[in-house]
Amino acid sequence: MDENNDGRHRIQFANQEDKQEFSKFPTKAGRRSLSRSISQSSTDSYSSAASYTDSSDDESSPREKNQANTKGNSDFCVKNIKQAEFGRREIEIAEQDMSALMALRKRAQGEKPLAGAKIVGCTHITAQTAVLVETLVALGAQCRWTACNIYSTQNEVAAALAESGVAVFAWKGESEDDFWWCIDRCVNTEGWQANMILDDGGDLTHWVYKKYPNVFKKTQGIVEESVTGVHRLYQLSKAGKLCVPAMNVNDSVTKQKFDNLYCCRESILDGLKRTTDVMFGGKQVVVCGYGEVGKGCCMALKALGAIVCITEIDPICALQGCMDGFRVVKLNEVIRSMDMVITCTGNKNVVSREQLDRMKNGCIVCNMGHSNTEIDVASLRTPELTWERVRSQVDHVIWPDGKRVILLAEGRLLNLSCSTVPSFVLSITATTQALALIELYNAPEGRYKQDVYLLPKKMDEYVASLHLPNFDAHLTELSDEQAKYMGLNKNGPFKPNYYRY
Repeated sequence: MDENNDGRHRIQFANQEDKQEFSKFPTKAGRRSLSRSISQSSTDSYSSAASYTDSSDDESSPREKNQANTKGNSDFCVKNIKQAEFGRREIEIAEQDMSALMALRKRAQGEKPLAGAKIVGCTHITAQTAVLVETLVALGAQCRWTACNIYSTQNEVAAALAESGVAVFAWKGESEDDFWWCIDRCVNTEGWQANMILDDGGDLTHWVYKKYPNVFKKTQGIVEESVTGVHRLYQLSKAGKLCVPAMNVNDSVTKQKFDNLYCCRESILDGLKRTTDVMFGGKQVVVCGYGEVGKGCCMALKALGAIVCITEIDPICALQGCMDGFRVVKLNEVIRSMDMVITCTGNKNVVSREQLDRMKNGCIVCNMGHSNTEIDVASLRTPELTWERVRSQVDHVIWPDGKRVILLAEGRLLNLSCSTVPSFVLSITATTQALALIELYNAPEGRYKQDVYLLPKKMDEYVASLHLPNFDAHLTELSDEQAKYMGLNKNGPFKPNYYRY
């Protein structure tokens, strides 16, 4: 530090060639991820950046521990039951922005519409999910829960649920064997048999169908919220093997138009900022897929000055992209000049090894689609390429010529792997799931056959109405004359099933 003539200090900056050396270390999770990335499982790795402890803090497996909550109950398996107090605070924070789900809990807990329901759930165990689980318990259900992927669990939240008496089997950083063991422990327990399934990805449904066919046949209903899981249900139905009614909440309006669009619009930036500290202004970005997720991502990136183009297979979505001001391209046409490549399709091998080879140095590659198959990560685990772990969920993949590609979350879902998502949006999805469970469990015999159904329109509207008080919104009411003119019931539903919002 030198001193100027006026006595002030002048800072001498370090030479630009003095680059930070990132330490190299192999990780167990990295080795495990190969089997996950090439498996048919839909467990696409949500994880929480908000966890108080990383799974590496204690290398011992939770399966090797003898733990009990303060009531002496040991029917659970979590990382550390002593984290329950921290998890309870996380849940309380989430409750503040999930007022609609809390309102549903308050309105229905006297009636106990889920009394007698034994729900086995396989979802992402976060504070927001805990609010849903505890709502189901308040409505009369008994619940056993596990995580739908190996990195999704907030350990402290799982501990809080276990402390409250919910049988939880999940921790962040499970192995492949742990994952299926946890699912089995939820289903296979003496003196308790599930009669409802809440799934995200279809792994739990698949496990019960294959391993416990008698349980599957006696189940009163399945609720599924992911593209992958819904696809599996339709396959079962087409083959004539779906012997219980199932509710596809993934394609309900309140899931598609809110969770997929608005949630991704906010969380894409959060995940990228936390992992890479990138500035978006002027960056060349290609977003693969212009469905609801792609639309949300593009809106956010464009607003911060990124130069965004999209890839699409659907001419309707492509035309929407053009009208929104985005150039529609083929990935091979632009791959060499892109600063970021973001996948949002739910398909497989959207970004191939050949395209990864052609990317420029420093390109950021990540996935916002549900599945972990969009980026061909398995092809990068070869001897000629070097992996450097920069920070949690951030890897440099280094080519022999020194080129580095920045891979986020090993190709898994960026926002929940590397950051968090807004509680308010998850309140919409969770309320939809709760109502779907109530509908299937209480439906009179014959209303739902052995098939896959969408959530009734009236329930979609009800979910939306529960969230309007947050904005002090006042709905207009139809007069009798107006309702007759439009051919509507004054209380809804207000749109036909074919209406596209």
